[in-house]
Amino acid sequence: MTRAPVVRFGTAKRAAELKFFLENPDNFVSLSLMFNRSSRFGRLQNIKCAIAGKNLYMRFCCSTGDAMGMNMVSKGVQNVMDFLQDEFPDMDVIGISSNYCSDKKPAAVNWIEGRGKSVVCEAIIKGDVVRKVLKTNVEALVELNMLKNLTGSAMAGALGGFNAHASNIVSAVFIATGQDPAQNIESSHCITMMEAVNDGKDIHVSVTMPSIEVGTVGGGTQLASQSACLNLLGVKGASKEVPGANARLLATIVAGSVLAGELSLMSALATGQLVKSHMKYNRSSKDMV
Repeated sequence: MTRAPVVRFGTAKRAAELKFFLENPDNFVSLSLMFNRSSRFGRLQNIKCAIAGKNLYMRFCCSTGDAMGMNMVSKGVQNVMDFLQDEFPDMDVIGISSNYCSDKKPAAVNWIEGRGKSVVCEAIIKGDVVRKVLKTNVEALVELNMLKNLTGSAMAGALGGFNAHASNIVSAVFIATGQDPAQNIESSHCITMMEAVNDGKDIHVSVTMPSIEVGTVGGGTQLASQSACLNLLGVKGASKEVPGANARLLATIVAGSVLAGELSLMSALATGQLVKSHMKYNRSSKDMV
């Protein structure tokens, strides 16, 4: 998880001096000690900085165990900011969050650097399953994926939206398991890829999702229905064996569900069934006057 405060100095030179201080490996131990004392599970991994004039943006990246960890990270960052204030007394802390994090907004930094859990899910679907179950064929799926999810999204200038409807699946799983629904925005970053394999007989499908933000403790995970869903999936609470394992498993479940949803919708589109299905199952049969 990440949190990125912004600070201001009197000159760009002073902002650069703090940047060099934060990026100096010799100082990382001291910064980590300040950060890590805020939590049993929060651990500072790295700090990436960016300067805009005399303002410095600092993106703290941290491990958070089985929690999604926004509050955990914020507490740790506050400890570091208090420590830095002594070292750089002329530093003016403008805000603990600067949008360089970036939370609940589409942002290239999450698409490139990742935020939360980064997952790749893949499957090889046999050609006869494509024909008999999905009612289409390998060649049609591969072509549609290229022209829709890849080329079409590029034509639209998409940011992390190289998929058919990942956000539908992410939103559903998030609400069911007590995640923050607003984080569907960056958690739905996904590129869906399809390729004919085994001499064109079968299809390799994958979804790559670099910023799935989930936790199995804290927040909405404690609600009765959401807790029951987490229990059903076998990821409820904190992992006693390996801290963070339950949250990582939940992220893989999200990605696997997205892959299934991508296959379903893409097959419906390839066979021209999307509108017919909506009209059959999602519309009133009564005539409108």
